[in-house]
Amino acid sequence: MMNALQWKKNLVIVRGGGDIATGTIARLYQCGFPLLILETANPSCIRRTISFCEAVTESEMVVEGMKAKKAASLEEAYEIYRQGGIPLMVDEEGLLIGAVHPAVVVDAILAKKNLGTKITDAPIVIGLGPGFTAGKDVHAVIETKRGHDLGRVIYEGTAIANTGVPGIIGVSGKERVIHAPVSGRWHGRKNIGEIVEKGEVIARVDEHPVTATISGVLRGMIREGYPVEKGLKVADIDPRIAEKGNCYRISDKARCVAGGVLEAILHLEKRQS
Repeated sequence: MMNALQWKKNLVIVRGGGDIATGTIARLYQCGFPLLILETANPSCIRRTISFCEAVTESEMVVEGMKAKKAASLEEAYEIYRQGGIPLMVDEEGLLIGAVHPAVVVDAILAKKNLGTKITDAPIVIGLGPGFTAGKDVHAVIETKRGHDLGRVIYEGTAIANTGVPGIIGVSGKERVIHAPVSGRWHGRKNIGEIVEKGEVIARVDEHPVTATISGVLRGMIREGYPVEKGLKVADIDPRIAEKGNCYRISDKARCVAGGVLEAILHLEKRQS
């Protein structure tokens, strides 16, 4: 077990705690890396049952036996690490990065653009998905688009540009993802893991009904009471009813991206040594 100074020196900071970020965090945790998650005060994650960002509102979140806990200070974060957990702190701007000087920074916000991560943030800086240029603002980019290159490590250039079209799951692509029809306050009628039928009301934005676009398992839904804007991704339906258990397990996509992050860290450590 590292002492507090060793923990800071070897720390891997992951910006973002959504479902894809959680796959990376879980992989690095299992490999023994000391971790700190930085999140916003009000995450817009929909796959909440398998996302460590839920610790922001629930104080702690367990995913596949691994527990993330919210910390109010670096001292508290270290204590969570010492007890075998994964600390999470609210720091939308990533200000703690400059204060801690971590060994690795992974930008897993998946905003499709760079929200402030710099190649000088740490000896190893990795960005997930489009919005980053390897060699310019990060040392490596991990491809996040489903397909042959998913999880590929890019050391020069960028990931595939965002198409706005979700990857195919079962026989469904863009129709499985639901976006807010209007702006307002979100009020769910169904819970993650429930079976829904096409056309069934699953939620309301204020008084405006939101209906299921296809039949299947409700795989993701934004948190109750969230102030959504028109067009925001608010729910996700998996047409494969037999795959209901996937609502509570890290996805194949997240695991593939996580493998790319781990590869990039080890490769860059070797290259820089």
